[in-house]
Amino acid sequence: MSRKYGKKVEIKINPLAYNIGLIGESGIGKSTTIKEFCEKLVGDDGYIMLDIGKEDGHKAINGIVSAEIPDWDTFSDFVDDVIENKATDYKNLKVIGLDTYDQLVEIAEPEVVRMHNRANPDKRVDSINAAFGGFGKGMDKVSEIILDKLWELKKVGVSFIMIGHVKNKEIDDAATGESYSILTTNMSQKYFNAIKTKLDFLGVAYVDRKIVKEKTGKKNIATKQDIVKSKVAEESRRISFRDDNYSIDSKSRFADIVDNIPMDSDALIKAINDAIMAEHSKGEKTVDESKKEEAKEAKNKEKEVEKYIENRKATKVDEVVNAKLISEIQDKFSVQSKEVKNSIKIVMADNGFSSFRDEDIPTQALKKIVSMLK
Repeated sequence: MSRKYGKKVEIKINPLAYNIGLIGESGIGKSTTIKEFCEKLVGDDGYIMLDIGKEDGHKAINGIVSAEIPDWDTFSDFVDDVIENKATDYKNLKVIGLDTYDQLVEIAEPEVVRMHNRANPDKRVDSINAAFGGFGKGMDKVSEIILDKLWELKKVGVSFIMIGHVKNKEIDDAATGESYSILTTNMSQKYFNAIKTKLDFLGVAYVDRKIVKEKTGKKNIATKQDIVKSKVAEESRRISFRDDNYSIDSKSRFADIVDNIPMDSDALIKAINDAIMAEHSKGEKTVDESKKEEAKEAKNKEKEVEKYIENRKATKVDEVVNAKLISEIQDKFSVQSKEVKNSIKIVMADNGFSSFRDEDIPTQALKKIVSMLK
């Protein structure tokens, strides 16, 4: 029986079909690990690492394919450029690295403040906490505009890997009210939760240290006991996907993910692939059958992508161009004939705006209106 809703989910074999995150201490090797992870999966043409905001760490990684993203306008332009030129300049692009998500949030905050002030010129604010009525609504808007951009890229076949920093935090348990220490994100928990809920794999990079006690050769004058001190005997960098003690804020939607691995790109690829294959083996199809189906789906999706890109061009908003076009329209509108004015109103209605002060007016619509002016 064929029905409109409800069908079996089939596990994708491609690891980049899933949303991946890696957080860890600064300098532990997150960017290098993800760079090598991407190179081994899709090659140099298949990935771009975004050096966002003040992160500025890619200059120390030889051979990394990098793009500097100092502010939100540049990030927005990057997304537009990838989508509009996906069939040519970015034909082989499969994944971007957000290095770091912390900084992506930071460059998005001024954009949300600007959005608020444009929509509310009589109630201007200068902080994210006051934007859109306060009470966290400004922060919600930050997460919304970031995720919207990432999902636009996913629509044209470009996935993302989230990279972030960590620190030890005291967390209040929602059920018991008790506090406990956890190695988790460095950013606001509200921002982190908004992206964490979208991740299929979240690894936490940490340094595993073996601490030993050794005698100093001195004795305590009062107790006559040997004085000992702690010393790091050995250490290794690792990635945790699951922590039964809940002291590391990792995550996996795949039940068979290994608890932790060495911090190494080969180990990371193997851990994710093994978890995917373990879940895939619970289904009816062979790996070869799934690979063939995924290849066929990718081919069919090319037409969908072309249609999406064309539609996006028609609805794209270029605020700099818009400001010039609106100024020209307002200067000439009063002298237009009744017939032209009515035609302009039809274009406005067809494109979903009733005032030139509205947000997100399609640039193509304004260009059409300008072409109608006498």
